[in-house]
Amino acid sequence: MTKNVDYTKMMKDMMGAFPVDTGAMQDMFKSQAALAEKMSKVALEAAEKSTEVSTKWTKATLAKVGEVSTVKEDPADYSKAMTDFASSSAEMAAEHVAAFAEIAKKVQMDTVELLMAAGKDIQEEAASAVKKATDTATKAAKAASAK
Repeated sequence: MTKNVDYTKMMKDMMGAFPVDTGAMQDMFKSQAALAEKMSKVALEAAEKSTEVSTKWTKATLAKVGEVSTVKEDPADYSKAMTDFASSSAEMAAEHVAAFAEIAKKVQMDTVELLMAAGKDIQEEAASAVKKATDTATKAAKAASAK
């Protein structure tokens, strides 16, 4: 009679011959989580600053609209008020768009800095993992050939 082959034991033995370091996966996960935290911090900081600029711009615009909406004695004063409003709106737009551009520039610089640092860390971790795997494989090969 033929004997049934225990495939579970065979697979377990085969997988045991190729040790896997789960610590490398945990380290990678931690590195990714740390990078995500830093990137989130950059995004939240930019959102906060953008909100401040938007609020400041809105308040200034509303103050100018208040001046335009007041009753004037001379009909020509309405025209002057609208001209002043349009002029000040253009100036405010230029100022605030420049402020938004500075925020975007800072986000870009911070992001590039974080990604470059992360790339360096990943490269070092990969080199370490490859060296460790090579050492483990070499030891396993020596142990197998000694048998």
